[in-house]
Amino acid sequence: MKVTRETIEHVADLARLNLTVAEKERLTSEMEKIISYVDKLNELDTSDIKPMEHVIPIRNVLREDKTEKSYDRGKILANAPLSESGCFKVPRVVE
Repeated sequence: MKVTRETIEHVADLARLNLTVAEKERLTSEMEKIISYVDKLNELDTSDIKPMEHVIPIRNVLREDKTEKSYDRGKILANAPLSESGCFKVPRVVE
């Protein structure tokens, strides 16, 4: 993929960046180097490589969900400055 100055200007516009002419030239060169490096990686044969999520073997250790007794709603709402219909009442923050 060829990175052009127009591509850099388009990405800068999307990111709302005001770049100087020198910065655009430097970024064009740097992005071209990055893209060519990634293209070189695409040349590798990975057909025998198993996809993985982590470099080291890792897996989540999750506990089984259990239903347990919760706190009493009345005691919790007793600490609230305002409550209504069994819920905390707070001032409106979105108009």
